[in-house]
Amino acid sequence: MAVNAKGEHQDLGSFKGSSLLIVNLASKCGFTPQYKGLQELYETYKDKGLVILGFPCNDFGEQEPGTIEEIQDFCSINYGVNFPLFDKVTILGDDKHPLYQWLIDHSDSHEDVKWNFEKFLVNKDGQLVGRYSSNVAPEDQELRQDIEAALK
Repeated sequence: MAVNAKGEHQDLGSFKGSSLLIVNLASKCGFTPQYKGLQELYETYKDKGLVILGFPCNDFGEQEPGTIEEIQDFCSINYGVNFPLFDKVTILGDDKHPLYQWLIDHSDSHEDVKWNFEKFLVNKDGQLVGRYSSNVAPEDQELRQDIEAALK
């Protein structure tokens, strides 16, 4: 369960049957231009079953200080983002969002997220099949190959 950008509780099970790329986002980060690549990924693969889920987060350097409305406006105006955005979440510490706890628990490293724009790939069967650092851009060939494999 997560709160979407409209303020509604959304069961993440509603994405069952889709492959998911889950990304923690920030509007004032050096990696913020990745929004463009994420939107391009979404446009390329959404009809094949990929959904990108964006979770704004202010845990790293307070680089996402805005409200969800400000974040949506920023993403839409600057990058044309139309993949699903959710309300801001905490992904570090005792208040860690349950989704991020699950992602960390199911990743090979079991390490906390290190920075903004870290990516997790979940296949259609609900299995975590990839984790990518912030340095891995959406245009990265390995990421794209992994997405294509997750969509099969």
